Amino acid sequence: MTEIILMSDPRVAAIELRECGEPLVDARADGPALLVDDRRAAADPRFAHLRAGVLERLLDAASRLPDGVRLALVEGYRPPELQRRSFDTYRERLRAEGRHRSEEELHEATSRYVAPPTVAPHPSGAAADLTLIGVDGQDLDMGTAVGATPEESDDACCTAALSITPRARENRRLMGDVLRAAGMVNYPTAWWHWSYGDQYWALATGAPYALYGPREP
Repeated sequence: MTEIILMSDPRVAAIELRECGEPLVDARADGPALLVDDRRAAADPRFAHLRAGVLERLLDAASRLPDGVRLALVEGYRPPELQRRSFDTYRERLRAEGRHRSEEELHEATSRYVAPPTVAPHPSGAAADLTLIGVDGQDLDMGTAVGATPEESDDACCTAALSITPRARENRRLMGDVLRAAGMVNYPTAWWHWSYGDQYWALATGAPYALYGPREP
């Protein structure tokens, strides 16, 4: 089985960061090439912002999809404070469930779903939560909803989960093929989470350093 590297792995934080200064841009300005889903808009109005290089790669990936299938952005940029709040809230939820014996185990379990704020790619504009949309405007079968937790989905949220239907596996494969071809990497505990230019991307691809660091609103 391929090793799953979590965001909490010390090797991620050890990656050098050389902020390139690339701007955050609004994906909604690119018209119909990339769909923007507003289901996360209430969390922060900048949800559709991404680094320019990330958006370029998403548009590349979208162009590789077959007719009748569209790539949809559910969430991009997430302010650092929102990331910290999300991480803390989920960690305390897991703590209350009493499944993890030590703080280290709790931290690792939390990072399966919410990246630790110090290395999280969403606050840098480097990450995109994505799904596929069919001709009827509805999500294709991806096995779980975008944002399903490991606990509620019994780990079906993991990209390589075997418990999902053959159709869902094929849809995940299709999305993965076009995004990898465009230079992006997946976080293997969340099929919808793809990134470029962050520390996790650098570790996964062997890049010598990360390009994007956290940006305050």
